[in-house]
Amino acid sequence: MKQLGRDVPIPAAMQGRWIDAEDSAVELVVEGGEVTCFGQRVEYDYKLVDEENGALTVTLMVDNAVYEESFQRSNITGLVLTPEGEFHAYNVKFASQFIPTTD
Repeated sequence: MKQLGRDVPIPAAMQGRWIDAEDSAVELVVEGGEVTCFGQRVEYDYKLVDEENGALTVTLMVDNAVYEESFQRSNITGLVLTPEGEFHAYNVKFASQFIPTTD
């Protein structure tokens, strides 16, 4: 597992504009090291990048332990690209599958 700063781009396979597979009004944008979902940029400090059993995972983290619980409940905290090519984003309250936009 690699710990990388916010300024380091998220892996190329996750870059771009994605829409929720069940609600096309929900958009996820991964651009460089930035993640935007539900119209809000995720304010994180660093990310953990790992590949295990063919799945690519990115976990977004904060340095401040006091803020961590709030961060985990109000932001996307994880991205997963499965070996089958499915892209998922999640936090402690929800998970969604995203598909690439066609525009």
